[in-house]
Amino acid sequence: MPSADHDLGPQHLGAPAKTVTREPRDRSPEHAEPSRFIPHVQGLRAIAVLCVVLYHFWPGRVTGGYIGVDIFFVISGYLITSHLMRELTATGTVRLGQFWARRARRLLPASLLVLLFCALVVMSPYLMPTSALPNEVREILASTFYVENWYLALNSADYLNHAGSPTTVQHYWSLSLEEQFYVMWPLVMLLAAWIGVKWFRGERRRAIIAALGIVTVVSFVFCVVFTITDPAPAYFVTFGRMWQFGVGAMIALVPMLRVRNAIGSFVLGWAGILLLVYATFTFDGQTPFPGYMAALPTLGAAAVIAASNADRWWYPTRILAIRPAQFVGDISYSLYLWHWPLIVIAPSVPFWGLTIYHRVALLVLCFVLAWLTKRFVEDPARGWKVLTRRPARVTLWASLGAMVVVALVAAGAWLVNAPLYHQGTREIAELQADPPECFGAASVLDPSCADVAAPATILPAPGFAGIDRPDDQQCFVQLTDSRPVSCTFGSDDPDAPRIALIGDSHAYQLLPTFQRMADDNGWQLVTWFKGACPWNSTPLSTPGAFGAACTDWRAGVQSALDDADLDAVFTAAIATTPYSSAGYDSPHDAAVAGYRDAWSTVTDRGIPVVTVVDNPVWETDPNKCLRTRDVSECEGARADVLVEADPLRDAASGLDSVTLLDFTDVFCAAETCAPVVGGANIYRDQDHLTVTFADTLAPWYTEAIEAALANRVGS
Repeated sequence: MPSADHDLGPQHLGAPAKTVTREPRDRSPEHAEPSRFIPHVQGLRAIAVLCVVLYHFWPGRVTGGYIGVDIFFVISGYLITSHLMRELTATGTVRLGQFWARRARRLLPASLLVLLFCALVVMSPYLMPTSALPNEVREILASTFYVENWYLALNSADYLNHAGSPTTVQHYWSLSLEEQFYVMWPLVMLLAAWIGVKWFRGERRRAIIAALGIVTVVSFVFCVVFTITDPAPAYFVTFGRMWQFGVGAMIALVPMLRVRNAIGSFVLGWAGILLLVYATFTFDGQTPFPGYMAALPTLGAAAVIAASNADRWWYPTRILAIRPAQFVGDISYSLYLWHWPLIVIAPSVPFWGLTIYHRVALLVLCFVLAWLTKRFVEDPARGWKVLTRRPARVTLWASLGAMVVVALVAAGAWLVNAPLYHQGTREIAELQADPPECFGAASVLDPSCADVAAPATILPAPGFAGIDRPDDQQCFVQLTDSRPVSCTFGSDDPDAPRIALIGDSHAYQLLPTFQRMADDNGWQLVTWFKGACPWNSTPLSTPGAFGAACTDWRAGVQSALDDADLDAVFTAAIATTPYSSAGYDSPHDAAVAGYRDAWSTVTDRGIPVVTVVDNPVWETDPNKCLRTRDVSECEGARADVLVEADPLRDAASGLDSVTLLDFTDVFCAAETCAPVVGGANIYRDQDHLTVTFADTLAPWYTEAIEAALANRVGS
């Protein structure tokens, strides 16, 4: 993220220390030593922030724009190491309190302003769905104290997977990681300098290079291994990113890495830019990242920084120094801070549309807010005399006080809205216990409901749909967890029909409905669920640990199924799952063959299978639209949200032992698909059903399973 000072850069790092006029030790000067501004690094900062911002605005087009954060890490490693080494060379030490105070004055005013804005937005149920309240408050608190990256890592958030509902402050993970860098890096350098003086004849600089080199290599190895074994938290973990700061540090510390030769600088600079462009438009959510693939944008950024010759206008150093690039670089920190909350909030603003024109207007608004924040918050705060004329501890204590204020506002958002949140959860429970007549799917599937008007009220309300989800998280494994976890519900009678429910999150979304069906019909229900991993024998095309974990989970489930005494199996899966096409004409054919192969392991034993065509998958959560607009304005084109060639449909075709349910006519008309049917809110996010709506399909699920059981008994 864009947080390093704009005017830090290397300056005679290898030269002997000269006599320096020392600043008073009880003051907090903005810089311990004079430094020079490096225009092409500022231009590189513009590239980095544009990559991130455009990726968040158009993730389907700028698919690898997330590498902008990696560019920022390299820039920060270069600039901060330059500054620290300059101070060490000049004074023999680093005044940590003053260094951290400068960081606080540079970063916290704008950061806390945006966090305060987000806390106030969360406080308003008109701008933020109440169902998002707990996550928003927790992440604002984590971001305020700069541990957001660890919060996301410990909660296994998958940053590159756009499913779910990210909070307004999720992008603070990179700021948190960089703040941790600011704490650790000077300590490592000071320790290395001390070792150099004590044991290596005063070779302070060489000791620092060696220490940071070791940190860089070990961090890179850790990053590669952790990305392979557990990629979701690997994206956020601090030590897995230190090598990117270290690459920038090496350029700052080793003069021979800074290329001043005209031809060499030209080639190196443009090669670095081409690497960044390549990664920006070819990397995507399936790229194993960070891992070894992060070396491409990291080395690309390093190459641009190292290209130091600016003799000709066509050199990248000169191109990046043009005024537009400098302007974007100047406002990059505030632009990074503002863009993501506005993207998250905008769909909930009543007068704001969802067209391309509104998206472009929002982008312009981000730039305006960024400039205003730079002009009236960032720049003045760096020179506040009330802080700069006092000891560093005054700045640090003031910073802590400001952070506490933001945390209290966030906590206040919860206190203000907690009664409404709890009321919403109670109303959903009451609705599921006693739904209206001809509600939800019944309005389409039940002939007696043909003349019954749909309720005027959407239930559950769009602001609460996000919490209308299964509660039994212990039954659902995700990401790299490959344990074949099984849960059992319903009847304890050993003679009760035993039904298995197997699949990915689109099977898991049916769990509460099937629990009630089991209780009502005297079944015993046994389940196996894994996110993004359907019951299918064809490997996923997802590389690395995700795909391997799915394969291992399937093997474990198959072993359990082979030993299980079952009477019927129900399975469901999202239609957009990426399958490997190896050995087949297409991924679709591979998926069809994989479903049939998996099902045959039970149908060959006389156990019937019931499956269902997948529901539509929306680009974004329809509730964002429903909160501020009429239902008719929130419909989606059928061609855009429905996968017509669902491999489940083709896999079930012609198989006597497989029953296929198809509720497409419930979700969609001939040209459009609706987010609300018969007064029932269908979705809790962009592709998962609310439990309330799934319950309205229960009679038809029950009918299909009972028929399968009857056919098995009769055969």
